[in-house]
Amino acid sequence: MEVGFVGIGAMGEAMAGHVMARGQDTVTVFDVRSEAAAPLITRGARSAANLTEMRAHAEMIVIMVVDDGQVVDIARTLAAAGGRNALLAIASTVHPRTMHAVADIVADGGLDVIDAPVCFGLKGARDGKLATLCGGEAAHVERARPVLEAFSRAVHHLGPLGSGQLAKTVNNMLHWAHCVSNYEALLLAKRYGLDAQKLREVLLECPATNGTLEMWDDTRFTWPQKDMNIALALAQEGELPLPLFGQIDQLVRLLTPEAVEELLYGKAADYLGQHYGAADAPR
Repeated sequence: MEVGFVGIGAMGEAMAGHVMARGQDTVTVFDVRSEAAAPLITRGARSAANLTEMRAHAEMIVIMVVDDGQVVDIARTLAAAGGRNALLAIASTVHPRTMHAVADIVADGGLDVIDAPVCFGLKGARDGKLATLCGGEAAHVERARPVLEAFSRAVHHLGPLGSGQLAKTVNNMLHWAHCVSNYEALLLAKRYGLDAQKLREVLLECPATNGTLEMWDDTRFTWPQKDMNIALALAQEGELPLPLFGQIDQLVRLLTPEAVEELLYGKAADYLGQHYGAADAPR
């Protein structure tokens, strides 16, 4: 299959690299930053000068860009270019509504659409162990599955178009909530003299464990605002009160990789504008 990748950031580069390594596909890459695609081109990927050129060749196009607006703009360009019937897989995390907007845009452009956002972040992409959450027609997902499996530990088909994006939003909600709850719980332990990293290792073997706790060193806190905006917009549209996640939306913005590192491995930690060292153990 001729597979195109649009958006060659760190995630896109790793995902495309695994498809190339599979050895069964011709991979074409495009990014508005020409230098971003250079490492893959050096390894044998074909370079597309623009999206129209990619559309002329690719049978499947994976989009891995930053936000909804970019996804919609790319869909418009690809639809206008025309060409053979092709499959468009949106790996970017976007609002489920955006998937339906894309489907409407490309309806007459010879493109079938699935949503295929991924979990497990950059480490998962580099290791080829992402989880891909798909929405769309079953036949379209099955058509995409061999390519998606090249960089995934599992490919899940969750329902009609938009279902994968909805599932990704739920995953993101729990991930950011775990970030806040893990931080506050380990901060309490640290305050009373426990080694936070050692306790973290113990908790991984206790009922309170969570995937975020296990992979916390790799959490970059890049997208919490975008992810929570989607979640809270869906809640508002569904007239669903989510008071806990209203708080998570605010609290997770205070966390950084540096804050987590200091909590786990340092002598003190900051939270809500205060600096906390160890106090006397409770009696």
